[in-house]
Amino acid sequence: MEKRAYDLVSKINRGVAVKVIPGHIATKHSHVNYCVDMTKIKSQLGAAKAAAKMLADRFSSTPVDTIITLDRMKMVGAFMADYLANSHINLNQDIAVITPEINDGIMVLRDNFLPFVKGKRVLLLTASATTGKDVRSVVEGIVYYGGDAVGAAMVFGDEFECKVPVVKIFGMEDIPDYASYAPVECPMCKSKVKVDALVNSYGYSKIVK
Repeated sequence: MEKRAYDLVSKINRGVAVKVIPGHIATKHSHVNYCVDMTKIKSQLGAAKAAAKMLADRFSSTPVDTIITLDRMKMVGAFMADYLANSHINLNQDIAVITPEINDGIMVLRDNFLPFVKGKRVLLLTASATTGKDVRSVVEGIVYYGGDAVGAAMVFGDEFECKVPVVKIFGMEDIPDYASYAPVECPMCKSKVKVDALVNSYGYSKIVK
């Protein structure tokens, strides 16, 4: 991992932390000046449970039947379902956790997953959202398939317009100079600064220069 990386720790629960790597980073939708690495939250029991508790607490008064997870967040989603199923409003609710296909940014539900969305109250969980494009697309997909989108949760995100309540653990205030640009508008590219790494939901791949 990059030597420039540093830990960003939640002020609410020190068991929840992400690794922040500065640089010129290319993602699916944008170029950013920091990579927010969530491998520990996605992969380790303690960190996943702690993050799930923080997010579930924000939806403790929201009825939820199904959690849709993106970006390899299914373990966190399962813990969220467990916490929510023990909250007053969802007490003993058998909450489903599913990961649908995403094709060209559009959610596709196969017939076997449709019963978990149609006529159900659905919460979206993703790792990060800066532009909000994927979140809005999935929310629209939930409605298209006959579900009731009740909220969106993420580990890291920016402020963006959405038709449902959005909660996050870390935001732009935690990385004050974080910036995201459309690739054609990226000032680092215009200044001939080479891309340091490619990032997707599976992680960080440094480009050898």
